[in-house]
Amino acid sequence: MHTVEMSGATSGQGVEVSVIVNGRLVERTVPARLTLADFLRDELQLTGTHLGCEHGVCGACSVFVDGRGVRACLMLAVQADGTRVTTVEGLDEFEETQRLRQAFSARGGLQCGFCTPGFLVSAVELLRDPDTEKPLTEDSVREALSGNICRCTGYQGIVQAVLDAADG
Repeated sequence: MHTVEMSGATSGQGVEVSVIVNGRLVERTVPARLTLADFLRDELQLTGTHLGCEHGVCGACSVFVDGRGVRACLMLAVQADGTRVTTVEGLDEFEETQRLRQAFSARGGLQCGFCTPGFLVSAVELLRDPDTEKPLTEDSVREALSGNICRCTGYQGIVQAVLDAADG
């Protein structure tokens, strides 16, 4: 039997990763095929990153990597080496977050809360994007959030919460 080299480590060994997560330097040895979502949840106990479909469809695992929204279930932890990752637990670094939380609460933009972290990450990205045409419209918010699935609310409260937060 032979050993296959993977990212500088053999398949039986781990790979060193160094990531800044929510402002804190994290250095670990991880299996080469460990997803970023599993790394965040299982290694760092950041359980706000939810796993829904594990195919990148539902958006529940959305996080920021170097300021861009990504599906953590589709990215390997080793791919995050040298990056800055922000999870829902670290969203307070963005000024838009508090407005979004208040608006989600006021508009009933959540019920079970499972999808909420992904929606918050997507909404923060939308509100922070300098290329987003302002003022936001219901259609533009729906388009920006279309990669997130909610099984409870019917989306109207979520969309209205983002519009309210955009209005400041």
